[in-house]
Amino acid sequence: MGPYYAMFPVNFADDVVTRYTAVGDAVLDPFAGRCTAVFSAASRGRSGLGVEINPVGWIYGKTKLGAAAESDVNDRLMQIGRHAGMYDSEARHLPLFFRHCFSASVRRFLVAARRELRWRRCAVDRTAMAFILIYLHGKRDYSLSNQMRQTKAMAPAYAVRWWSRAELKPPKVDPVEFLVKRVKWRYAKGRPNLAPSNVYLGDATKLLSRRPLDVRGSELLPARLLLTSPPYYKITNYHYDQWLRLWLLGGRPDAARSGEVNRGKFENLRSYRALLERVLSASARLLTDDAVVYVRTDRRPETLSATREVLKEVFPQKSYSERARPFKAPTQTRLFGDATSKVGEVDVVLLPR
Repeated sequence: MGPYYAMFPVNFADDVVTRYTAVGDAVLDPFAGRCTAVFSAASRGRSGLGVEINPVGWIYGKTKLGAAAESDVNDRLMQIGRHAGMYDSEARHLPLFFRHCFSASVRRFLVAARRELRWRRCAVDRTAMAFILIYLHGKRDYSLSNQMRQTKAMAPAYAVRWWSRAELKPPKVDPVEFLVKRVKWRYAKGRPNLAPSNVYLGDATKLLSRRPLDVRGSELLPARLLLTSPPYYKITNYHYDQWLRLWLLGGRPDAARSGEVNRGKFENLRSYRALLERVLSASARLLTDDAVVYVRTDRRPETLSATREVLKEVFPQKSYSERARPFKAPTQTRLFGDATSKVGEVDVVLLPR
């Protein structure tokens, strides 16, 4: 659930969780993304615990771990639809990009959802928002937007020029009817039975070191497995890529970078290494003595060297090994104009001696 750049392959997460943990164990992912590792643990009788700084990924993950009832989600979407007319003036005064991207009825609906959905604290509102985020932009007739990529939002000025040259108008769609159909399809096979799990929204460098996190009610269980994939050095900016979805969550109506070091593209190697050191050191406190540490990372020298150094410093008592994971198909970056050859990834595995 949820389009997102650089996602863990589901089969990979399932295999690692099953291989290195038993039912009842806990699994930790401090760079949770859309929470594939946490969900994999929860769906296999383990307790998953994650931290994610990007609210888009957090909403996807939190919803997967505890989606609201289908009828409640539909009722809320219809309520937002009824309130949409109240936001006509605000919708009309959005920047030019929005008028090229969405029809008037969709703009009103989106502004209403932006203003009224309390996604941080209400499961129904969060689930409704998750569905809107999924279909906010993508291919025409399969989303609420004009033609666009689904995983990554286009820069506003570029998008307007492209749509104008192609003479593409935003699709006329009833947003409530469109979303209710997708909700029905998603719920057709029911909801999975999951072990109690949680994902926190926030900066792992601060959150992991300031307060205890629970994975099962009020009880904190040390994790038997740390399974994560930190952001890669100089690869992408998850907040810039998701600027349109972040607008819907209350952010700016443009693609400006946030300016915060842990929300950027990690273009300073010293800062990048410090991020790894702080997060992995804090994570070590939440692990059992015999925990397995499994990190998937970039094979390029800068990212791999920093990851190696930090892991060996934080976990000196564990045996260290690497497993090459070459890319067997074009990567997602090809979708965004980068056709250069990629060296692939590396799985770093640290086992108890």
